[in-house]
Amino acid sequence: MEVYLLNSIVTIFGLSIAVVFLCNRFRIPAIVGFIITGLLVGPHGLSLISAISEVEVLSEIGIILLLFTIGLEFSFRSLWNIKGPVLIGGSLQIFLTIFACAVTTIFFGLSISESILIGFLIALSSTAIVLKILQERGEVDTPHGRMTLGILVFQDIVAIPMMMALPFLAGVGISAGRESLMVILIWDLFIIVFLLISAKWLIPRLLFEIAKTRNRELFLLFIVAICIGVAWLTSLAGLSLALGALLAGLIISESEYSNQAIGNIIPFRDVFTSFFFVSIGMLFDVRFLTQHLWLVFGLVIAVLIGKAFIGALAPALLGYPIRTMLLVGIGLSQIGEFSFILSRSGIEFGILSSSSYQLFIAIALITMAITPFMISIGPRIVSIAGRMPLPERLRTGFIPGGEYRPPPLRDHLIIVGYGINGRNLARAARMGGIQYIILEMNPETVRTERLKGEPISYGDATNEEVLVHAGIQQARIIVVVINDPVSTRKITDISRKLNPGIYIIVRTRYIQEMKPLYELGADEVIPEEFETSVEIFIRVLRKYLVSQDAIEKLIADVRADNYQMLRSLPRTSASISDLTLNVPDIEVATFRVPADSPACGKSLAEINLRRKYGVTVVAIHRQETILSNPDGDTSFEPNDRVVVLGLPQKIAEVSILFRSSNE
Repeated sequence: MEVYLLNSIVTIFGLSIAVVFLCNRFRIPAIVGFIITGLLVGPHGLSLISAISEVEVLSEIGIILLLFTIGLEFSFRSLWNIKGPVLIGGSLQIFLTIFACAVTTIFFGLSISESILIGFLIALSSTAIVLKILQERGEVDTPHGRMTLGILVFQDIVAIPMMMALPFLAGVGISAGRESLMVILIWDLFIIVFLLISAKWLIPRLLFEIAKTRNRELFLLFIVAICIGVAWLTSLAGLSLALGALLAGLIISESEYSNQAIGNIIPFRDVFTSFFFVSIGMLFDVRFLTQHLWLVFGLVIAVLIGKAFIGALAPALLGYPIRTMLLVGIGLSQIGEFSFILSRSGIEFGILSSSSYQLFIAIALITMAITPFMISIGPRIVSIAGRMPLPERLRTGFIPGGEYRPPPLRDHLIIVGYGINGRNLARAARMGGIQYIILEMNPETVRTERLKGEPISYGDATNEEVLVHAGIQQARIIVVVINDPVSTRKITDISRKLNPGIYIIVRTRYIQEMKPLYELGADEVIPEEFETSVEIFIRVLRKYLVSQDAIEKLIADVRADNYQMLRSLPRTSASISDLTLNVPDIEVATFRVPADSPACGKSLAEINLRRKYGVTVVAIHRQETILSNPDGDTSFEPNDRVVVLGLPQKIAEVSILFRSSNE
């Protein structure tokens, strides 16, 4: 049996590497690759795996560790603080999806419990896939990125009561009678109280004592014991092991040791989670897909369109423009990995039929696989929708409580985006007496800042009417500081067309965005990547005592050729630091000139350091200025800092000239 299991593990890992590698080439999520691997090795594929039950045991461990780490990333406090757009938007998306799916499936003859469970499965989307795509596209901090991730987090949280509801959907408590139902409720209440007490007092204290030992193995064993122990405790109450693991993660997340726990668990989680998705693929029957091909693809289209429509309702009701609505809807249109866990539990409780399970697996696989392509064509869909004769309120969005209308301005500054850069720019403009107007797409930010007196307007700057409303034709400068590359390019293009004489400054994160933005009409493009590197090399060169004028010349050269110098810096260049690195006998030293030292008040020619002592004065730091390569007429003044270059023994000899007479 052990040999069979080892053969199965080697087969799964070997085939997974090949399949996931190919999936990565075609931008298909790794989760889909693992499921395809299971399909190939399973009984409905090539039948390469004989120890199927053992693989399922490993997959159960993967579920436990997956939900445990999800719990670690949250906390009871953060769950309590969720409100506003996330709470409203998430609630709308979840309950409308469940209602629509339940009503539709009941109409086609499914039972109420199975219909509700199918609603649960369809309502959840893939946090892992969508988050990764948004990170790769640099859209996490965009309005649609923040809204999408907020709803995804809400879905992960709502999955907890969904899991707790499965025994009741199965009729476990009801069929056993009122007395058994009361026993289950009492057990659940006891577990919740115990977990709350543990999270508040017990676990943090125990973790503190364990951490004091500084024994990594002991810490890891304790974390795993908590995970397995709480999962076992919840299973005694008739709940799933997965729910217990999630609650265990929530307990530890309240302590200051959650980051260390995540770091220890994630390598094990990734390995065992792959077994879970492989086991999902092993249960999928390809013949079912071929026999019901049109049904599957019809339902895939229905799920994508239905979820996208419902997902777009939340930002629409919250006042976001059509661009945000559509991108959020597309981002939430797939089925998520948490749904697989619920579907397995539904099979175990006897709620989900075998045919419904096969149909769900096929739909989920296809929607997850095409998610990267759906998100990539999202901007094109937005462009098509923007050309349609839609109501202006739908196109540009609105803010509940009235619309801000800026006073007539001329020769003013337009700031697009009110993040850190936008706030700092507005503060600088206010200090300089420059008239400005801010365009922002977060309704909460607009409402808050308007109460503070900021000239801020709500609207999508990719819309021409919004820019015209902000006075783009009369403005002197527009500065675009948003974290959405696609929108940034569009705003640049529209601004140049609406006002050919306006000066356009654009901030971008990545260097590859510079050329397209210049081609669209930007006057200055400031990439965060290189501005960060500029600030870093400034500080490094100062530490190596490079003169300020040399640093400023380098900065000017770098920016003058649009950062080409940093793209292809020569591997070697002459500098003071090179002398000390490549000529080890040479040393650079700095001396302060006390007022009563022998050198104070004398010129370099009088002291004649080079001839008498064999050292060279490279620079003199005097208050806020640097005198680089000073001539013989330069005199030393009190509190000067003198940078000298020479052999160590010579520098030791010359140091006496810069000592106070009291030393």
